[in-house]
Amino acid sequence: MALAFGSVEILQIADAVAREKSIDKEAVLEAMEQAIQIAGRRKYGHEHNIIAEIDRKSGEVQLYRVTDVVEEVENELQQITEKEAQKINPELKVGEQIRDPLPPIDFGRIAAQTAKQVIVQRVRDAERERSYEEFKDRVGEIVNGTVKRVDYGNVVVDLGVAEAFIPREELIPRENLRQGDRVRAYVYDARRERTGPQIFLSRTKPEFMKKLFAQEVPEIYDGIIEIKAVARDPGSRAKIAVMSHDFSVNPVLSCVGVRGARVQAVVGELQGEKIDIVEYSPDPATMIVNAISSAEVTKVVLDEDTNKVEIVVPDDQLSLAIGRRGQNVRLASQLCGWSIDILTEQQESERRTQEFKNLSNLFIETLNVEEVIAHLLVTEGFTSIEEVAYVPIEDLASIEGFDEEVAGELRQRARDWLNTRDEEMKKKLKDLGVEEDLVSLEGVGSEMAVKLAEKGVKSRDDLADLAADEFRELLPDTTLRHAEINDLIMRARAHWFADEEPAAQEGAADTAEAANG
Repeated sequence: MALAFGSVEILQIADAVAREKSIDKEAVLEAMEQAIQIAGRRKYGHEHNIIAEIDRKSGEVQLYRVTDVVEEVENELQQITEKEAQKINPELKVGEQIRDPLPPIDFGRIAAQTAKQVIVQRVRDAERERSYEEFKDRVGEIVNGTVKRVDYGNVVVDLGVAEAFIPREELIPRENLRQGDRVRAYVYDARRERTGPQIFLSRTKPEFMKKLFAQEVPEIYDGIIEIKAVARDPGSRAKIAVMSHDFSVNPVLSCVGVRGARVQAVVGELQGEKIDIVEYSPDPATMIVNAISSAEVTKVVLDEDTNKVEIVVPDDQLSLAIGRRGQNVRLASQLCGWSIDILTEQQESERRTQEFKNLSNLFIETLNVEEVIAHLLVTEGFTSIEEVAYVPIEDLASIEGFDEEVAGELRQRARDWLNTRDEEMKKKLKDLGVEEDLVSLEGVGSEMAVKLAEKGVKSRDDLADLAADEFRELLPDTTLRHAEINDLIMRARAHWFADEEPAAQEGAADTAEAANG
């Protein structure tokens, strides 16, 4: 087919494509120039530097063979020396170009098809670039679109002005989207990929649920109610924690709506995903109880250092608290940010009984007392031999059934046992080669020093080289909290900085002396 150069049809075509695709007319013209340029190189040879230009006013197309003026020629077909160039035009200098006009070309069938493919590809690239520029600032919004096609589970969505991509892992499980279906999704990213700019959508992210509630609940949109946290098992169940900034507005009821209308609208969009709406509390224990929601909680024990919580539920409530395949407790843990362990009242009772028995046996063996006395000590809250050895005598004597004589005898036996243990510890420390600076460090003591030495930590410097997590790995049974471990390690490192201070002071003195001199 022959291309009618000089015709205004090229400009009309560019105008039509630009309007249809909502892209810049200049991008379409550049795509056409590239297509004509490729056809020109096929006719005149790829070894030549052929360029095409379309006049933006008349639509006239012109082909040129370009030759660069250089100092030293490396490619004779594309370069020329300054001396030779000045034979053509005396004003030419290094860095300039010679443009030789070429006659118009006729597009054969293959060349026309190639040109069409180039134009289509360039137009598609321009569309993607425009889409990226538009949507890069819309990350975090919900968009509506139509399913254009499904490729191996991944969904391409037509947003009207752009195409977007829902990866298979961002689709709700068992969701079956087909071509032509209307779909809503959350824009979670817009970035340039190797294949060009891409817009990524999700229907599984917690932020999608947040945005859906904001659309259905005016109080959330207005900022009266705030969504503090969301935990989802997409397509199955979710938990959402809400709080109200207005004491007259109940956040849970507002999100549920009249006869559940508001929450049901969200559930319908999420393929029947069950949603537990709970009231947020800044108090961790209260928040955890609210998050468990479906089960009654009788006791909560928090360990803030390890970010773990232990909750106790009635025996018949265990399955409700855990949920199917652990779903309820897992979502509650995600919602609160705490690791949750669940015990029944019977399990907790059995554990308390075992702890009582272990402590009683400790006192019986070490203090050589009868079972009833050991039980009394445990009942009164004594948990170690050190407590018995150093508690004021009047506190021991105040225990029902004890007097000062019994109290004194118990305290003496505890101290004798501790002295014996200390002697044994000293021998172990010597045999293990533990340095005195480790034993004397505040917070260590003989017993811990022996345990550390058995793990290869035999000096203060050895301890100072540890991180808190490494310390806990060496002594997994330690009762020290994370912050206390860090304090201990910093005390072990203190002498490092103390050694630096005199040197720094000496350096400062030398500097001052030099300045005065």
